[in-house]
Amino acid sequence: MTPFEKRGNEIRVLAKSLVWEFMHATSECHPGKEGMRLSQMFKKCGFDWGGYPKTTSGNQQYWVAAILWELKAEGKVERISESGPWRLV
Repeated sequence: MTPFEKRGNEIRVLAKSLVWEFMHATSECHPGKEGMRLSQMFKKCGFDWGGYPKTTSGNQQYWVAAILWELKAEGKVERISESGPWRLV
């Protein structure tokens, strides 16, 4: 693993931890609550770099989507509906 891959992995671990902690600190993300949409979570976690040509804020959200799917695979979060919000299990 190169130093860049190692640092990238460390950043991914930190980003995943931030989303996990944010969901625990946010009541609407708690089990049985209404959950939170990806776009809101993305912005409230501070991942939005702003709008750039061909890299809109909407496009930047895919990174947080991957984090949520990772957490889902670990059995920690759920997506309430096909296009709906996310919450803790």
